[in-house]
Formats: sequence, structure tokens, C-alpha cells
Amino acid sequence: MFIIDCEQRSEQWFAERLGKPSASNFDSIITSTGVISKSRQSYMYELVAQILTGKAEEGFRSPAMDEGVNREDESRKLYEMIKDVSVKQVGMIFPDQWKQYLCSPDGFIEDHQYGLELKNVLPKTQIGYLLANKLPTSYFCQVQGSMLVTGFDRWDFCSYAPGLPPLIIECHRDETWIKKMEVELNAFLTEMLSIVERLKKL
Repeated sequence: MFIIDCEQRSEQWFAERLGKPSASNFDSIITSTGVISKSRQSYMYELVAQILTGKAEEGFRSPAMDEGVNREDESRKLYEMIKDVSVKQVGMIFPDQWKQYLCSPDGFIEDHQYGLELKNVLPKTQIGYLLANKLPTSYFCQVQGSMLVTGFDRWDFCSYAPGLPPLIIECHRDETWIKKMEVELNAFLTEMLSIVERLKKL
């Protein structure tokens, strides 16, 4: 595990991520059921463009997304209080010094060796999450991908909306999915770098 200790969304953070698959986008490589994602080619071309241009396109950010970012410290402190732990913040984590792919956790609990994914959601979304009382499928790949990157056996998911109870789900490794992801991730990286070399010769 290779940790980059920088502020998330800083200039260094964006530079380190450039052209590298991230756990938050692993669902663009394979789905939660282990099937090749329909977004695979588009995501690959996006990363190829980042490598060749040295720039990343700014993604769409809604007011709700901005509000979620602003409330991250609040939800992190709430999680620390409920679980009686200290959450360490890092910029990103790579599996090794080769830095081919990464995750950018909302924190990890160093004393117990597990990671944390925080989601600050709309109240109506939180109601649905609380009633389901399980990890939302849309975050399965990110959570399992983060365990793939770090080698951790546990990753906690915590969603929160002010005025409502938080939802905390303790997640563990799905080895079948992780092995499938490792195979497809290696194939993705090989193909991506091949395209980069082809385009550099034009």
C-alpha cells in the first residue's frame, strides 16, 4: 500500500490521479455483477486523453454535490463519535509504488486497518438507504475496489443527511468480484497503454 498524503481536490491530488483508474470509477470497467461495463471504452478514452494532454476534464458538479463535499467533515466527526475511533485523512492510496490505479478514501482507521466511505446525501435519498439497510448497489464497486487497492478486509460505508439517523454498513471483501476485477483491470491497463503508444506515433 502506497499512500499519497495530500489534500483531496488539490493541484497535487489531480496531478497524481491523471490517467489512472480510480475505485470511484471501477464500475465503468465492470459492474457489481462482474459483467463488463458499457462505459468501459468511454472511460478508457477519457484516461488516454488525460495522459496525452496532461489535463482532466472538469466533471459536472451539482449544488447537491457541492453541499455533500462541504458536509464531509461533519459526517466524518459524527462517524468518529459513534464508533469511538480516529479517522485519518489521506489524499489517495495506490496498491504499490508503481501507482497504476488508486482509491481516494474519505478516511481510514489506522488502528484497526479498514477504510471509510462517506456519502452526504439528500434527505429523501437517506430515507431510502435507511429502509433498505444495506450497502447501496451503486457504491458496491467503489467499496470493493477500495479493498482491492488497499488489501483491507473491511470497509465501512456511512451515509448521512442532517436531521436523520446515519446509516453505517460494515462491508467485507467479495473475493469473487475482486478476482474478476483484478483480471479486467489488468486487461484495461494493458489496452489503455497500448492505445497511448499508438497515438504517440501519429
